[in-house]
Amino acid sequence: MTARALARLAARSRAVVRAGLHRVRGGVVLALQAGLAAGLAWFVAHDLIGRPTPFFAPIAAVITLASSVGQRLRRTAELVVGVAIGIGIGDAIIQLIGTGPWQIGLVVLLAVLVATALGGGTPLVVQSASSAVLVATLTPTTGVPWTRFFDALVGGGVGLVVMTVLLPLNPLTVVRRAAGPARPVLADGQRQVADGLSAGDRDQVADALAKLRAAEGAFAAFSAAVAAARENVAFAPARWRTRGALAEYVEGADHMTYALRNVRVLIRRLLTAMDDGEKVPEVLPVAVGLLADAVELLKQEWARGVEPVAARERGMRAVTEAMGAYEAGVGFSGGVVVAQIRTAVSDLLRASGVEGNEAVRMVRRAAGWHERPRTGRRRPARPGAAGRS
Repeated sequence: MTARALARLAARSRAVVRAGLHRVRGGVVLALQAGLAAGLAWFVAHDLIGRPTPFFAPIAAVITLASSVGQRLRRTAELVVGVAIGIGIGDAIIQLIGTGPWQIGLVVLLAVLVATALGGGTPLVVQSASSAVLVATLTPTTGVPWTRFFDALVGGGVGLVVMTVLLPLNPLTVVRRAAGPARPVLADGQRQVADGLSAGDRDQVADALAKLRAAEGAFAAFSAAVAAARENVAFAPARWRTRGALAEYVEGADHMTYALRNVRVLIRRLLTAMDDGEKVPEVLPVAVGLLADAVELLKQEWARGVEPVAARERGMRAVTEAMGAYEAGVGFSGGVVVAQIRTAVSDLLRASGVEGNEAVRMVRRAAGWHERPRTGRRRPARPGAAGRS
């Protein structure tokens, strides 16, 4: 008993260490960027420009790098504006009424109100408040206020130079690392649904739904990484050569998130069908399994940098298989499941680079509906018409 407990503890410890090392590998470049930017910002402001204590410069450089991934230009602008607001209000109030607890509270209150009135986001509000506190507590009440604003400008500029010229992140590495935990969750969840549906195990299907709900954060991180990589490629000349390979991820990120949400709707409707005792044709778990294969194939083909032909083909097979449920006989919930499979495959095709209208045509062709009109409503029957037919 003790040996088994120790073995489980050792395994858990190894897993924690591996996870920690993975996070360190993922953050080492950002740490190097922040350290380089902080030191360089102090050097530029203190040694080259001659500022005696330019502590706002390294602060601005680190904030630009650490909290602005994907929106660094906007965040830098908010940082500088926030510093200006905080310094201006802090210097004016402190020189008029002195320092003390209530003066600090008043300075922060006014700085936050002004930043909010300007429509700033959280970074601007936070930076306004923190700059006001620093001015009120750590800096003398005499001096030229604009010099501290200049320090922030130097730090923000140095941060941008570091991240775009001196030590730019590899955008493909960032995106692939973020995509790693996202897509396998979607594929594995669908396979679990297919297995649970085939076995009639409601708990297994419900567990898969819970896991996919928790995966929203992984997909949000994937989208954020794509935004950061797109910004990095746009402003870092050393990374311009990765534009082509990155385009697949940029175009596919949103549609993969849509696919995740459609699959969750699909699973909820499957649970309803199972609860209501509806007939679930054997082709439905097969179709869900094929959709999972398509997601996995898309991941592999993206990683190899090839056209995702196999992923598209597997998605089309999922649609064709799902449409067989109508011949086998389905209830209302089963019909919704078929529709959601078609929608999820359409999302997958869009993620693979297929244009929207073409994705719809491909899905309709796989469903055998390519000769049916897409628009127009059937005319309602005239009163008494049913009796004459």
